[in-house]
Amino acid sequence: MEMPGVYTSDDLFDSILLADEKFRGEGFHEGFERGTRRGLQDGRRHGASHGAKLSSEISFYHGFAIAWKCLLQESTDDKSRKRVKALDTLLGLIQNSNLEDPQSVKLQDETEKLRAKFRQVCSMLNIPTDFRDYIKVTEGTSF
Repeated sequence: MEMPGVYTSDDLFDSILLADEKFRGEGFHEGFERGTRRGLQDGRRHGASHGAKLSSEISFYHGFAIAWKCLLQESTDDKSRKRVKALDTLLGLIQNSNLEDPQSVKLQDETEKLRAKFRQVCSMLNIPTDFRDYIKVTEGTSF
């Protein structure tokens, strides 16, 4: 019979091995949980950033189409009617796209169709699709 609090060398060795396994397991689980939380935070931040960029792009296309449609609405020539029809198609693509569901498998295809239609409309209007030359930030602007 063993006395309480008195360990044999086998018991001491077993407790050391079990402690090592226990702490390794606890460390793994703690690291896994931290990694999961960090991954979710990074994923949300990344998704929000890209979602905002996509939303900004689509909003630009919408405003662009509305403005040009207003400008061309009074024209009655065939060229203007074709342009307005293309603008209506672009607006229809925007309105029918499933932008509220970021996990939609169609989102990438819909976005590519919108971009292609935008490029087509720009070509019909004889304007460049790259607006970087029009958007210039002036440094040191003072009022």
